[in-house]
Amino acid sequence: MSSQTPIRCSVVRGGTSKGLYFRAEDLPLDRPTRDAVLLAAMGSPDIREIDGMGGGHPLTSKVAIVQKSQRLDADVDYLFLQVWPDRAEVSDNQNCGNLLAGVGPFALEEGLLPISGEVTPVGIWMENTQSLAVARVQTPNREVRYDGDAQIDGVPGRSAPIPIEFLDIAGSTCGSLLPTGNAVDVVEGLRVTCIDNGMPVVCIRAADVGLTGYEEPAEIESNRSACDKVEQIRLAVGPLMNLGDVTTKTVPKISLLAPAKDGGTVATRTFIPKRVHEAIGVFGAVSVATACLVPGSVANEVSGVTGTNGETTLTIEHPSGYFGVTLDVGLDDGSVSVNSAALLRTARLLMRGEVFVPSSVWSLDDH
Repeated sequence: MSSQTPIRCSVVRGGTSKGLYFRAEDLPLDRPTRDAVLLAAMGSPDIREIDGMGGGHPLTSKVAIVQKSQRLDADVDYLFLQVWPDRAEVSDNQNCGNLLAGVGPFALEEGLLPISGEVTPVGIWMENTQSLAVARVQTPNREVRYDGDAQIDGVPGRSAPIPIEFLDIAGSTCGSLLPTGNAVDVVEGLRVTCIDNGMPVVCIRAADVGLTGYEEPAEIESNRSACDKVEQIRLAVGPLMNLGDVTTKTVPKISLLAPAKDGGTVATRTFIPKRVHEAIGVFGAVSVATACLVPGSVANEVSGVTGTNGETTLTIEHPSGYFGVTLDVGLDDGSVSVNSAALLRTARLLMRGEVFVPSSVWSLDDH
């Protein structure tokens, strides 16, 4: 028996993240073995992930598992897994909208659905949040196109655009758009807004934790007083957001807000949850943008957005630039309902082949 087991996979940049994409059929069925295989594939736990494919950072230590869907409203099912570089943990308690951007191209490259024209819509059932997204992938000449004119902040160069529409993601993790039932709560002495429109997020004024909201991520991470206060609040709001004890969970995210500095709607610095994001996550941006439209919320106060009904586009500033989110919302007597959210991402297939893990972790001869 060989000392290593090959597993076919692709390396794809999705949005501002990068990860390994697998077909579900190529991984172990039982979760403990699957997680052990993914840890070995990434080289975790090790902060450099030197003995695997991980990049030593949460944004480059991600996994997408894709399979043909049995649902009538979706083409494929997508499960996102966060593999932590610094500990032997594989988490499925959040979604990832960046890796989502690579699911459509991956599914088409793998033949999980046929190419249908110049642009192929791919219905994606997001298993983590039990919700649906539709990604529109450019497929001229019956091939996935990766080059193009679309540019997203946080990624060099330009690529083919992948518009993504999210349907019915409000409250997908916490049970409701405003999990506490309030636009504002006072937690650990600070005014916060708890929201879940695809990602549980807690919005806090950066000034309330002693920051401007314009610092670089490394500068914030070096400020132990601010980081400790942020984590204190995160732990306290977990039960309030129907998430229970979040000590070892990746949600909720904390987004520190400041008035827009470069012409956007609001400036953000987001904890994910212990590191500070170099940009902002897709669903994190959607939740922050939604919070800006909730009358009386912390985000609404900081951004100064006035009442909006129907479709509107908000620009979320982050350390690497901007993130545009288009929301279709309804306002009724101060209450916000979200009909849909849409945004633009890009993706690129980087490598396709086999990743090797020690056969002591998983031997195909035993299955």
